Parts: sequence; C-alpha cells; structure tokens
Amino acid sequence: MTDNRRGRPRVRGIDDAVRSAVNDLLGEVGYQRCTVDAIAARAGVGKAALYRRWKSKAELVFAAAIHGDALASPADTGTLRGDVGEVLAAIQSSLDGPQVRSALPGLLADVQADPGLAARFGEVFLARERAYLVEMLDRAVARGELARQPDLVAVHAMLLGSVFAWLHLLQEPAPSDGLAGLLAKPVHAGLRALADEQE
Repeated sequence: MTDNRRGRPRVRGIDDAVRSAVNDLLGEVGYQRCTVDAIAARAGVGKAALYRRWKSKAELVFAAAIHGDALASPADTGTLRGDVGEVLAAIQSSLDGPQVRSALPGLLADVQADPGLAARFGEVFLARERAYLVEMLDRAVARGELARQPDLVAVHAMLLGSVFAWLHLLQEPAPSDGLAGLLAKPVHAGLRALADEQE
C-alpha cells in the first residue's frame, strides 16, 4: 500500500502505532469511549500529530479499522468474474471482525449526523473506493468483457452493499470459504447486466 498524496510524508511507525491503538481500544472500550485523547496516549504520539493526518475521530477510526485513503490496485485475475471475487474478498476482509463491528454503528451515526464529515468521507474514502473499482472495470472493458463501464455508484453499491448487509445487517457468519465464492457469480452477472442496460 502506498500513499501518493503530496505534502508531509507519512511516518510508517506512527501509522502502525495508531492503527494498533485504535483496534485495541475498540476491542476494550468500544467506539464511543475510543477518544482521540485515548488513541494518542495509547499510541505514544501527540494529539496534534493525529489531527495533522486525520480531521476527526471518525476518519481516524475508519482509516485504522477499515481502510486508509491509499488502496493497492485490485487484483488482476485475467477475468472480470475472478476480479469480482477478489474485490468481494477484499471488502469482506476490511469489514469483518470484532473491531469493525464495534466501530461501525457509532461511526456511521457520526457521519450521518454531520454533513461536513459526510462530505469529507466522500472525498477521502468513497472516492478512493470508486477509483479502485474503476481500475477493475476498465480492465474488463479493455478485455472485451464489458461493452462499456456500468454506472459506478450502482457497482459500488452492489459490491459493498452485499458484503455489508451480510455481515452487519443480517449478522450472518461468512461461509467457511468466504463470501466471494457465494456472491461472485451473481454480482458478476449483475455488473454485466448494468453495462448492457446502458446501451
């Protein structure tokens, strides 16, 4: 994972210490009591250093527990169906686990209650997730598997929504071989249908 943003370079040791502190605190005290002060103390860094990197507690927790603002390129398996399976597996990995389960209700409530925070999340996290998906879709178009790129918001909702709903709304355990094995075929078919509808 690389961070290509301009400005002050990230210090890997600080990021790792903060990620560890956030995940430890989520497990111990939950999202509401996982304060920026507590994170700074646990990570052994100043609060100002945290606010230079993340603009809010919600952003900091999302980056530490789910994913940061820099994502590696999606795996290239040579087929759209294979790529969809890899992306579903990556989404499951980022959304599964006790720390994420602890964080999400309060984190999403904070984002929904604050339009400025919601806009920031859109700029930092959702935009990067969609750029990640565009890489996968562009490859499929170049291979001739899709005639055109389907609606990106719909693609994002299909991939993210199916995993999120399974893990956090239905609260079902993932199959032993992962959600990708169960969902890749129907999601792949859905993406192709979306592209065909835009003709």
